[in-house]
Amino acid sequence: MAAALFDPARHQPLAASPWDPAAARAAIDRIVADARLAFTPDGLWPIHPDDAEDDEPGPHAQLYFGAAGVVWALDHLVREGAADPGPTFAEHLPDILARNRQTLETEAWRTLMGEGWQTRSWLLGDAGILFTSWKTGVEPRLDDLAATIAGNTDDPSRELMWGAPGTMLAALALHRATGEARWAALYRAGARALAASFEADDDLGVHLWTQNLYGQEVRYLGAVHGFAGNAFALNEGRDLLDPDEWRVLSARIARTLEAFAIRGPEGMNFPAVTNPKRPDAPLLVQHCHGAPGMVTALAGLDAPIDDLLLGAGELTWVSGPLAKGGNLCHGTAGNAFAFLKLFARTADALWLDRARAFAMHAIAQSEADAARLGRRRYALWTGDVGVACFLWECLHARARFPTMDVL
Repeated sequence: MAAALFDPARHQPLAASPWDPAAARAAIDRIVADARLAFTPDGLWPIHPDDAEDDEPGPHAQLYFGAAGVVWALDHLVREGAADPGPTFAEHLPDILARNRQTLETEAWRTLMGEGWQTRSWLLGDAGILFTSWKTGVEPRLDDLAATIAGNTDDPSRELMWGAPGTMLAALALHRATGEARWAALYRAGARALAASFEADDDLGVHLWTQNLYGQEVRYLGAVHGFAGNAFALNEGRDLLDPDEWRVLSARIARTLEAFAIRGPEGMNFPAVTNPKRPDAPLLVQHCHGAPGMVTALAGLDAPIDDLLLGAGELTWVSGPLAKGGNLCHGTAGNAFAFLKLFARTADALWLDRARAFAMHAIAQSEADAARLGRRRYALWTGDVGVACFLWECLHARARFPTMDVL
């Protein structure tokens, strides 16, 4: 039996609210004001129940759904003029780094990661916090960051969250900002490692990366844990790669994307892994796994893949906003970034209109969740400050995904 392209139970009907720029600005203001009021030096920001992890010794501290991500977002929004000047709490980043390292060094994390245990990660470890410290001008330990990136070059996870693709983005951003050759060299080292591990699967006729992650060996396809995120990191710095090498990589990436596309009357989707245990199960439609993330990660690829991207965008629209909330990783705002990317690629205003329609729904989800719990979700990838960053992109008809496109 063929897999259903999406599970309606994971989605909601789109709220029929017309795009309102003033409402988007007001939502950003509320989110920023609330984040500023909720911070305490000891507790940082309270953990949302949906972000709670077993055996956590204290508040989350990393970039993904912890305090560093909130600092990153507040700093970004102030720099952009989306938020009034005010506290970003960047001065607490040295303490945040220490707390996050303490968490990662617990037995629970060592057990979860198995032989792949490390603390270097872009979204969960040292690299993201050290980069945010440099960006905000607080204790810019660039030598430590360079060593962290170098140490991650051959990490066997081979994905954005933990592995070289994430830390390559930090190196690339620093090269763009400073022009220093060491950052370009670190990026190229990661790219060489990724190219070498992009192995041919003769049975499938494609090239794939294998992730060694959380004690398992698996082949993920999505934007956070697998193929699409790796391809994104390579595409972002393609000007630093040998042109002939990039042409080969680009063609292989396009071929892999095409090979795993699952077509149906609603559009096109992609499995989370190359060998799903339940091939008849409905597919996910999220940034982390499924059609939206494939579009967001690969819309910048200079290859004739428009039919694949448009089909994935259509499926994202037809399936509707995600019931999990308004967030970036597995929520409505993250899915809507696919529409912004398609608008940037095609200049077709239909996609901008769809992104803004999802934006109004994400605002409603954010407010309803805050009312239900009496407080907001203080996280970049899974919470309200990520929604605020997305709303700012909608206001300006841009498509810069936090900590991927804009660092």
